[in-house]
Amino acid sequence: MPVRLSSSPASGKRRPASPHRQPASRWLGGLSAALWLSGCAAPGVSGTATPATGPTGTASAPAALPAAPEAASGWADKPGWTASSFMVAAANPLATQAGYEMLKAGGSAVDAAIATQMVLNLVEPNSSGIGGGAFMLHFDGKRVQAYDGRETAPAAATDRLFHGPDGKVMPFRQGLVGGRSVGAPGVLRMLELAHRQHGKLPWARLFEPAIRIAVQGFAISPRLATVIAKDPDLFRDPVARAYFYEADGSPKRAGTVLRNPELAAVLRSVAARGADAFYLGDIARDIEIKVRSHPTNPGLLTAADIANYRPKVREAICTDYRRWTVCGMPPPSSGGIAVAQMLGILQALAPARLAGADKPVRNAVGLEPSPLAAHLFSEAGRLAYADRNRYVADTDFVPLPGGSWHSLLDPKYLAGRAALIGERSMGKAEPGTPGGATMALGEDRSPEFPSTSHISVVDRDGRAVSMTTTIEDQFGSRQMVRGFLLNNQLTDFSFVAEEDGKPVANRVQAGKRPRSSMAPTLVFERQTGELLMTTGSPGGSAIINYVAKVLVGTLDWGLDVQQAISLPNVGSRNGPTELEQGRVSDALVDGLKARGHDVRVMEQTSGLQGIMRVTRDGKRMWFGGADPRREGVAMGD
Repeated sequence: MPVRLSSSPASGKRRPASPHRQPASRWLGGLSAALWLSGCAAPGVSGTATPATGPTGTASAPAALPAAPEAASGWADKPGWTASSFMVAAANPLATQAGYEMLKAGGSAVDAAIATQMVLNLVEPNSSGIGGGAFMLHFDGKRVQAYDGRETAPAAATDRLFHGPDGKVMPFRQGLVGGRSVGAPGVLRMLELAHRQHGKLPWARLFEPAIRIAVQGFAISPRLATVIAKDPDLFRDPVARAYFYEADGSPKRAGTVLRNPELAAVLRSVAARGADAFYLGDIARDIEIKVRSHPTNPGLLTAADIANYRPKVREAICTDYRRWTVCGMPPPSSGGIAVAQMLGILQALAPARLAGADKPVRNAVGLEPSPLAAHLFSEAGRLAYADRNRYVADTDFVPLPGGSWHSLLDPKYLAGRAALIGERSMGKAEPGTPGGATMALGEDRSPEFPSTSHISVVDRDGRAVSMTTTIEDQFGSRQMVRGFLLNNQLTDFSFVAEEDGKPVANRVQAGKRPRSSMAPTLVFERQTGELLMTTGSPGGSAIINYVAKVLVGTLDWGLDVQQAISLPNVGSRNGPTELEQGRVSDALVDGLKARGHDVRVMEQTSGLQGIMRVTRDGKRMWFGGADPRREGVAMGD
């Protein structure tokens, strides 16, 4: 269901102009540096990412918390990019260029997102692809639509999917690698639906860059080489081994040229026949055979499950934050609700509580939040994650309290939650009781390790896409078919169906979509309805904190989107307070400890992309940012 935005007359002054940075149309001059950026570290920070000032807080994560879903591969400062008409930002320069080609040819934001996704399948196969799923927000100039391309559980799945022969819940890793964790892929069906409604270029045209690169080959980037070398399971699949490893079994190195004729053939079929080429016929049967014949961990997915997959268009979550409207993804993603809850809780705090938290401070390597700001942000996160773990799941199976997300975002409810934030950390927040909460539910303690990517696009007609796309863990289920990897999305379900006799909302059920934390986000000027920003990130359950950080940085602190992306990642997932290794000062660590926080300094490999409307010298333009922790760039004219 689309959400229409206000178009009332503008009032007040525009936001402060962002500094002029590198024009996006000139990014090719820096392509070599962009491709090799993941081998670099920030000035003043060692390649091993030690704390910014001294040894405080060694890198450690508690067993109860999921680690970063992908290995860290360095830091490279990025300038941000400007464009006057259109722009695309993605996680790899070759993928960004594919989206740019579509925009340059007069394509829509959806056209660009499709072309970008197809190339990401090649150059960043560890993160997303046609064997996985995605969530996409689309703005057509008047309304926001939320496209749900999340995978679904097989028809034969039960809430005991991840139980072993002895009846006990199996270890997470045992359930992940193999066929058991594979759900029916959704991204191609979702993109086809969005293209039917909003595409301008022919469907087949959008596959040309990926087919060309698959045939001609591309150089393995440093980041891809890093994650191949560090992955303990990819080698076990003979198809993946032949593609990602040398004949002697060593992982292929950065700069090695990869060609993928099998994927090129699949993409040609989909380009010619539409998504049916993937969902009906030999490709779907090959997926079934791969999943069900795994030697140690066979799965239940069938060609019929794949054929029956349908994407959905849902009501976007749009809430007011100060003078903006922020739109996010509804369930089965928890990202939109949790980000909106964090913003609503921060907004409900008395202005006096925010004194000293209204701007970042500078440390040895850049900007960071003040101890007070990090405290308030982390406590808001605890409260949001507590509600997420209790209430949010696929609403086609488990309704939210009161039958909609409005109960969890009611200003009075959030004001009550904000009142729980004191001068010291609450440690672990308990879920609240929003209006209409009548069902007794158990808490979902399942980990979430999505290896994910994000695409942001604005086209020359003012339409925009924010799309977060995933195969779940790094390299998914480690099962490769016809040149692409299969997801392990079913491990996003709770492995246990009950807690203390109460059903877990996110338990496995046939045909159900597992809960996600992906948080594609669009931001609008509330009075005019004009688009301000599109942003999002990979990063597992930490995505919520990553995206909320960018929103606070831009909307509250007046930073440009690149500066906000480059802020250190901080926050809590209702456990320890997590600070990004190598990017925070001892003063921040000590300030949080003084407020009672259990601080963990650890790798936090976000992959944020963002595009934001700015004004400079009286001219309105787009300003794009990409995460210095990964290989992304923005490009436009």
